Amino acid sequence: MSFFEVKNVHAEIEKQPILKGIDLSIDKGEMVVVMGPNGSGKSTLSNVLAGHPDYLATGSAVLDGVELFDLSPDKRAKAGLFLAFQYPVEIPGVKILNFLWNLYIEKYPDRETRKYSSIVDFRDFLQRKATELAISKDLLMRGLNEGFSGGEKKKLEILQMIVLEPKLVILDETDSGLDIDAIKIVAQGVADLKKKTNMTVIVITHYQRILQYLDYDKVLVISGGRVVKTGGSELVEELEKTGYGQISD
Repeated sequence: MSFFEVKNVHAEIEKQPILKGIDLSIDKGEMVVVMGPNGSGKSTLSNVLAGHPDYLATGSAVLDGVELFDLSPDKRAKAGLFLAFQYPVEIPGVKILNFLWNLYIEKYPDRETRKYSSIVDFRDFLQRKATELAISKDLLMRGLNEGFSGGEKKKLEILQMIVLEPKLVILDETDSGLDIDAIKIVAQGVADLKKKTNMTVIVITHYQRILQYLDYDKVLVISGGRVVKTGGSELVEELEKTGYGQISD
């Protein structure tokens, strides 16, 4: 079995079928790109894997030997799954520094295993990483995503990812709404952490823009709730030229 194995996943919402038998097999450290037209099921797949309660899903999704579908969303995160949302939500009153510190100590409950033993040391680490991601240090003291621009929210998702060092990262159209500078910064943050931890990455996107800054292994095209085509970078170039009209469900 591969490091991440998805078998025959079906999903529906309000009795409307969306995923109709998704199969994926991804080795440890691979970066896989998932593309497809609007309404094809790409974001549904990310939500189902993360355990969104609005979807009724069947099938199997095994991450490093653990069946995710047997777990609640928080336990899927503890098992190593991280989803960077397309539309991160605002949580007023929850300071980013405190939020990320709590995530960190939840991941490392044993003080002996923590690289940063105090919130002060952790704050200094966060500030360094925030600078690398072109995030203002002042934002770390504000409410989670409160009043943030779209680019700031997406960069903060990458900062959360850096703190958690997950086994599997799903980027759900993280490049959506970003300018070219923000795309480069986000892509570099993902590439740097992947190099450090050998994490596995699924990049869900409509466009080639972010892909030019990432070293990915293969491309999957989803249409009509199924994987209908697999290829490499040449498939991305083909889709840029022809669109999805030539891809049949």
